[in-house]
Amino acid sequence: MEHQLLHTCLKSLNENNTTLSLQALASLRSLIINPNTSDSAIYSILETLTRSLQLGTNSLTTHHHILKLLTDLASHRTHLSSQILSSIHSSSLLFTESIQIATESLTSLASIANSDHNKIDDHLFMSLCFAATSTSARLRLLRNGERLGIGMHVLFTVFLGFTKDPYPYVRKASLDGLLGLCKSGNVFEDISVIEGCYFRAVELLQDNEHSVRSAAIRVVSEWGPMLIAAKEENDKIDWSNQVFVQLCSMVRDMSVEVRVEAFNALGKIKLVSEDILLQTISKKVLAIMKEKNSHGQCAAERFEILASSYAGAFVHGLEDEFHEVRKSACNSLRIHAILYAEFARQSLSLLMDMLNDDSMAVRLEALETLHHMATFECLHVQEIHMHMFLGSLLDNCDLIRSIARKIFKLVKLSDLKLFRSSIHGLLQNLERFTKDEADVFSVLFFMGRSHGNFAAHVVKEVSQEIEPVLEGKLVLDSARVAAFLVLAISAPLSQNQNGQNIPPQLFSYAVTLLGRISSALREVVDQATLLAYLSQCSRSSNRCTEVESSSLLPVVDDAVLTHSRKDVNSPVGVPMLQTGNETSKVQPVISCELEDLATSIVECQADELDEVMKSVNLILARVRDAWLLVQSRCTNVAVRALRDCKRELAMLTSASLESAGILAFTLQYLQVMKLFAKIWEHVVWKIRSDETGGLEYLFGKLDMRLRELRYRYIGFSKEEELYVLELIVVACLLRLLKVEICCSPTTMKKLSAIISHIEILNDKGTIEPSNILMDAKKTVHEIESSKAGISCSLFLITNLVDFFTLKQFSLCSRVRHINAELDVPGNDSENPLPFVSGLPVAIPLDITLYNVGSENRLWLTIRMSQESTQFVFLDLNILGGCNEVRKFTFMAPFYRTPKACSFSSWISIGMECALEDCHLVKHCGGPKRELVHLCQEKEVHLCLVRRG
Repeated sequence: MEHQLLHTCLKSLNENNTTLSLQALASLRSLIINPNTSDSAIYSILETLTRSLQLGTNSLTTHHHILKLLTDLASHRTHLSSQILSSIHSSSLLFTESIQIATESLTSLASIANSDHNKIDDHLFMSLCFAATSTSARLRLLRNGERLGIGMHVLFTVFLGFTKDPYPYVRKASLDGLLGLCKSGNVFEDISVIEGCYFRAVELLQDNEHSVRSAAIRVVSEWGPMLIAAKEENDKIDWSNQVFVQLCSMVRDMSVEVRVEAFNALGKIKLVSEDILLQTISKKVLAIMKEKNSHGQCAAERFEILASSYAGAFVHGLEDEFHEVRKSACNSLRIHAILYAEFARQSLSLLMDMLNDDSMAVRLEALETLHHMATFECLHVQEIHMHMFLGSLLDNCDLIRSIARKIFKLVKLSDLKLFRSSIHGLLQNLERFTKDEADVFSVLFFMGRSHGNFAAHVVKEVSQEIEPVLEGKLVLDSARVAAFLVLAISAPLSQNQNGQNIPPQLFSYAVTLLGRISSALREVVDQATLLAYLSQCSRSSNRCTEVESSSLLPVVDDAVLTHSRKDVNSPVGVPMLQTGNETSKVQPVISCELEDLATSIVECQADELDEVMKSVNLILARVRDAWLLVQSRCTNVAVRALRDCKRELAMLTSASLESAGILAFTLQYLQVMKLFAKIWEHVVWKIRSDETGGLEYLFGKLDMRLRELRYRYIGFSKEEELYVLELIVVACLLRLLKVEICCSPTTMKKLSAIISHIEILNDKGTIEPSNILMDAKKTVHEIESSKAGISCSLFLITNLVDFFTLKQFSLCSRVRHINAELDVPGNDSENPLPFVSGLPVAIPLDITLYNVGSENRLWLTIRMSQESTQFVFLDLNILGGCNEVRKFTFMAPFYRTPKACSFSSWISIGMECALEDCHLVKHCGGPKRELVHLCQEKEVHLCLVRRG
């Protein structure tokens, strides 16, 4: 079949019929991107395309397709890249009179990344640039200049010249080119060259087009520091102030994009005078600024204008109506808050106000800034700030609570009242979110070490709570008691604990909670060393001195954990503690035989899990190959390949919860890709002509599968989570392409929420988002700012979908599956449950939950029909248990018993999607968000009790 298709295509290309030639070229692409195409066929295609390229009699459209196919061939068959580059070089296309054909050829050369072969003559590049009358031709030349090996000074001249082009997109491309020259490490020794670029960018800060102003800000922020470095030492601070003030003038721009860029740029200016920084957080011109101006009335007026350009710059940013601007302002403030103590003190109130921001991303950024200040010992919390600060410990977002606790690890509190309030806030965090126990214990340990006297005072105040109760037994299940014990054992390690005794029996009590405490402190001390320390202190009649305690418990310092307080970017080569304590005389309780047995079991489980991971990743690698078939319009073949993957997956067995979770995730992923393939055939290729209802059914099923993929699996790495979110973004884009069957505002709201969540993830790591995620963000912004709405932006979405390429996906982390089992013991059609019509009936349920945390909101759904559903909330805090597997019996009340002799209902367990704010549902007494079901529906049979 391959040879037949190839023969037909080559025959059509040899004819002069343009229509047949274009059809043949389109068919050749399916052979090029198919990894199973034979080498002989590939070489035949390359020879034919090269010959067609040399003829020079093809139309512009045909030339475009030939060059595109050669580019695809080079990307899929990298060993042919050099040969393809040589054929393009040797053709006459680069020197043709048609500027558009020459530009197309240069674009193809640039897209084949091979620096040894894609260089062209500088004079040819310049002549093409200045001879190009088409805007698109100039854009392509400017964007590909660096990849074509053009000399640095030639590029600089071309880029600087085209900053005066009448078309804004060309001016922006020129500025981006200048930015690229600066970032690529090029050294410009001539200061006049640097000044020329900088001042040209300053001029373009007033451009009418917002995209040009944004690009100009980026150039100023990169070339400005280069100009500062080139100046004399005495002039550096003045020039640094000038660049900073110049950027401050853009923070009130009408464009959101420009304001965000302005604050991003402010964070790149590392050295600024204190008086200027203080002026940026005050809207009124400060007295200290007026005193510096003593040059007469005219100079005073000019000074007022200059000072007003940056007065209150950060205040305006933090009060901006758009969360992107507020977030960027917080980030920029972080850089400067550690420079001067007074600026840090005055900035603190502004940052504390941001902890109440509506946007989660802004609250996170504000806390990150506070953490940065605490790391450099610039955070001095006062009583007026504590209320908002402690509120972050009770936030529903895990990341916000985590960062807030990290701040408490580092912050130095000035009095006992503040310390007591902090401890109370941490205990509230522990009571409301039990899963935070380990982290809260770790924070209490660090706070006790940093505030020894305060910790001893608090322990003394609550000593009655810690003492044994109920016939001398300590309440071991109390997290509050455990927290106070952690605080107690940390106090002797403080360097400022003077005269405050910790009763020895508290260390004995802590031994009974050794597992919980050592698990929380595993980053700083191992269990054997901790046990030796507690045992020694519990036997001491007097308190241990600070030196003795430190020798007994040599924990890792908190400055080491934060990678040095003075330089957070420098690597710290301090090793963690040794895993044993050679001085400890405590013998293990478990015998060697039991230890060997436990070790062998763990090793077997690890080997089995590794084998499952390898097999699963082999299957996942084949999914991307199947997707290439979908993009080649071979959907049926791709679906068959996915079915084969499912059959292969079914042959794998699991002996542990971890491996079962990985297999369940892979099966769900295969089902999602199968649905994508079918929808792609409808929406993109428009091959099928089914009714709209069938397509909407596929979309609904895809939404449900993706929701389960996102919420029913935990333990993802950041890269894996971004991949799942990318699939959701693509699904939203496909929906927007079929506006006649969906509610565009709902889909747009969901898309915006997903992109906001992706931004939060990117801020917490170094993983770069894929191109489609970055383009989707820009497209959403353009659609939201467009008055015409979605209809005028369909072409933007179409381009995004057309250029979507499925990335290679593999599992690296151990994914866990949130699952449930539900059973009605002893109930079937022959043994129904009795009920009385009109009265509630209790349905006994045996429930098993897997990997469900107390923060998850679970609901029982009891359904008699699609229109009649009753919801019952499962309060896990009351039901108890905190292990990976929870088993319990629950009596579910059903209130809607009908007037019938018998009836059946269907019961299932659903979990609320915590982040689905765009899909709020209205149920009286039911869930507020969409549910994902954790098990199959179970049918329950009921029969009317007949009165005798």
